[in-house]
Amino acid sequence: MSILYLLIPLAVGLMVVAIAFFLWTVRTGQYDDLEGPAHRILMDDDDPMIPGNAQRKQEAAKTRRPAGEDRNDASED
Repeated sequence: MSILYLLIPLAVGLMVVAIAFFLWTVRTGQYDDLEGPAHRILMDDDDPMIPGNAQRKQEAAKTRRPAGEDRNDASED
């Protein structure tokens, strides 16, 4: 019976922590858009997903090649 003096305050404390965590998630907007991420994965993005660093390197490589020369033109002969 004396264990109840420990378990009841422990349960109430745990419940207070759980409610505080739930209120924090509501305030930070975790539950604002529940369907958006599920639909976003199905959308087709036309933008390339290349980081800025790699994109600059790719553009620099294109400017170094002569304008009329293409990699695939030589292999078609």
